[in-house]
Amino acid sequence: MNQKFEQLKPYLENWAALQAALQLFGWDMETLAPEGAGKRTSLVFGVLSDRLREETLKPETKAIVRELLKDETLSDAERSIAKKIQKDIDDLELIPADEYRAFTELQSTATTIWAKAREEKNFDLFAPILEEILRYTRKFAGYKAKEGQALYDVLLEDFEKGFPMAVLDPFFDQLKETILPLLQKAKERADQIPDDFLFGHFDIDAQKEFNDYILDYLGFDRSRGVVAESAHPFTTNLHKDDVRITTHYYEELLTSAIFSSIHECGHALYEFDIADELSQTPAGGGASCGMHESQSRFFENMVGRSLSFWKPVYPKLQSLFPEQLKDVSCEKFVAAINKAVPSLVRTESDELTYCLHIMIRYELEKQLMDGSLAITDLPAAWDDLYEKYLGVRPANVAEGVLQDIHWSQGSIGYFPSYALGNAYGAQIAHRMAEDMDIDALLEQGNVSVITDWLHEHIHRFGAVYDARDLLMKVTGEDFNPKYYFEYLQRKFG
Repeated sequence: MNQKFEQLKPYLENWAALQAALQLFGWDMETLAPEGAGKRTSLVFGVLSDRLREETLKPETKAIVRELLKDETLSDAERSIAKKIQKDIDDLELIPADEYRAFTELQSTATTIWAKAREEKNFDLFAPILEEILRYTRKFAGYKAKEGQALYDVLLEDFEKGFPMAVLDPFFDQLKETILPLLQKAKERADQIPDDFLFGHFDIDAQKEFNDYILDYLGFDRSRGVVAESAHPFTTNLHKDDVRITTHYYEELLTSAIFSSIHECGHALYEFDIADELSQTPAGGGASCGMHESQSRFFENMVGRSLSFWKPVYPKLQSLFPEQLKDVSCEKFVAAINKAVPSLVRTESDELTYCLHIMIRYELEKQLMDGSLAITDLPAAWDDLYEKYLGVRPANVAEGVLQDIHWSQGSIGYFPSYALGNAYGAQIAHRMAEDMDIDALLEQGNVSVITDWLHEHIHRFGAVYDARDLLMKVTGEDFNPKYYFEYLQRKFG
């Protein structure tokens, strides 16, 4: 290790401890904490975040980082860590300390209020706090914006570097042009694909047994990972040896928890595989939100919805639900889980329509950020776009504007990462297929060859490289969504 870089060790130790504490309280709030804990626990978030801010803005921290960035002998990992700390310094210096702490506490309480509003199907309960979140988000983006830069572009840059609206607009236009004709064809043949056996009564304990089985099958490391339940499935990590995922079970819907678990397992495999030297540093996560989503969406869809994946594992599912699946062949089951039908809820949507759900959120976020859409008009605007693109209209806000947790967390600008993740995943899978027969490996139950390849080419690098740089390193070309469009055409055309 570079001797100058060693001077960062005290800061990195404090950073890792404070981040772990914040992550742990965040996990607890979503899984085990009682409903009444929110207000007082938000103070804990405020204190911890304030302490982390102070550590980052210490004169000695800033001086060490400045010197490191002049040092041409740093390794790629060391330079990446120093650059990420410098970005944190630059961002935090622009935001007043009292506003930063207030927003952190607001984010903590907002998720509890969102959950209650969704349960009660009451947008009015959530609207005031969403208004406050949006006010802070605009203000902070304004502090960071360069001259002439749109506020929403500032947010997009934080979640996915190199993907402003000027890049995303044509990407979503292409998605729309690709998906809508395919969706029309899919709707015309939907009646020919029975899927009634996916709905009914499915014992929760039996579902849990299968989910545990499928996580083990994919390589989820129980010695370093844990599974819980939450209203909205997610993955978090304290470090590479403490990775936590959640899912959500519905007694009447068999596949919901299965695909949530596979999706979150994709995130977890990424975190498990990050190089030791990067864990517990600012470069100890994924290359970007979109690159993280590329791994979860790859496992959920390109692996998890393929016939070759289900051939070895379907007998286990049949054995747990013999009455519901006794007359359902593996081929019939796979056809059903790939059926494309417009629906209301993003996390339950089919693979083809998924990006339309993301596009709707992208359009709404742009309007919220430029002020052309008021919070009071948001539910109706949401419903109108669902009717426009998917031909369905929510019956209530729980299956409409309140279905996602992201805005309550202040994550405005995150949603496009899901669509980009789909495209990254297709581009990476195209490159992977040059080295192996993916379907043959899945039929043999040999998932580890695939996960080993991802470890070697993606996971171990953590956030050393930005998403576009990593795509270039892995595939030999910059972001190229044509592979995703071709994948959709092959599968649904």
